[in-house]
Amino acid sequence: MSSLKLSISCLFLFFLAACSLFQPYIDRRRHPGVSDLSQLYTGPSTPEKPVICYNGWLTSDEKLQEMADAECVAQNTGTHAEFVQKTYFDGKLLLPNHAHYQCVK
Repeated sequence: MSSLKLSISCLFLFFLAACSLFQPYIDRRRHPGVSDLSQLYTGPSTPEKPVICYNGWLTSDEKLQEMADAECVAQNTGTHAEFVQKTYFDGKLLLPNHAHYQCVK
């Protein structure tokens, strides 16, 4: 395979994957197989305090609020989320920011 074909194929695959690289997500990491709830979560997010990783240029504050509200309802920890704080440049390369929320009833 020529280097031109390889380069074009790699570039195509990158652009194909790029659609999902910038999507915000709830940063909830867990230890597998742990039954003690105090030891279960390793990431910054917990059921009552969702934390969303996002890119500030591509994601609006309204979208972040919708995601946090939906997470509170899905986890049964509140009816909506209140904004707490934002942190910058402490996440992944393409999603470097975190938005912290608190679930309330």
